[in-house]
Amino acid sequence: MKTFLVLEDEPFIAMDLKFAFEDAGHEAVTASDNDEALRCIEQRPIAGAVLDVSLGRGVTCAETASALLDRKIPFVLHTGDLNRVGEYLREIGAPVIAKPRPAEDVVNRVVTMVTDDG
Repeated sequence: MKTFLVLEDEPFIAMDLKFAFEDAGHEAVTASDNDEALRCIEQRPIAGAVLDVSLGRGVTCAETASALLDRKIPFVLHTGDLNRVGEYLREIGAPVIAKPRPAEDVVNRVVTMVTDDG
């Protein structure tokens, strides 16, 4: 069983993804902002992550994405607004999954990335 991070400011989407990870036999920790996500990354081994691009009030997941990149932890960007994904986020080359998408599809993508990496 691996632990995955879900960074999502919409509680129902976060809960749906958390349950989908659990249904797939894994654990998921949720965070609604970058500070909370960074604490999760520091406190436990994270195998992979799902990051909501826009966290409200003009804040993006860039800070968390950078921390995951530094640690070579795979992640997907989960966004409802493909036209407004910032240039920085485009440059990192992470897979982008458009919302809405069934949570199982999102989870399967991340779990496959982790499994393929070993």
